[in-house]
Amino acid sequence: MAFAIKAEVGNARAKLFAFTAQKTMYGGKHIGKGDTVFIFASENAGGHGLIARGVVTFAQATARRRGIARQTPRVSLAIRRTALAKRRLGRSELKPFTDWDDGQPATELNFKFYRQATNKIIAISDAAAGFLADFF
Repeated sequence: MAFAIKAEVGNARAKLFAFTAQKTMYGGKHIGKGDTVFIFASENAGGHGLIARGVVTFAQATARRRGIARQTPRVSLAIRRTALAKRRLGRSELKPFTDWDDGQPATELNFKFYRQATNKIIAISDAAAGFLADFF
């Protein structure tokens, strides 16, 4: 299974990325060591969308806090970069894909990342992973 993360990224060309207690949605809590992950630099934090592909070298679920009834699962990750994106793919490129039932990989990414604009880790379909692979 492949995953994608949209988060604040300090150095888009780093060889190693570390993310602490990241929100998970759409199956993102199942990410684990050895999984492929596509990294999006969050536009909310000055990023420009897809920047890299990598492999998870460390994944650990964050313990839930006591006394809070509803909590989104969170995961801390370390990712080793395997490739840099060669073409741009961000919110503006995915914005036209809003027919949630059309089955297109770009629509899946727009829905999971930008319908609710928070940073997060998501699981993606094989079709979406293939679509993203074309950007490398």
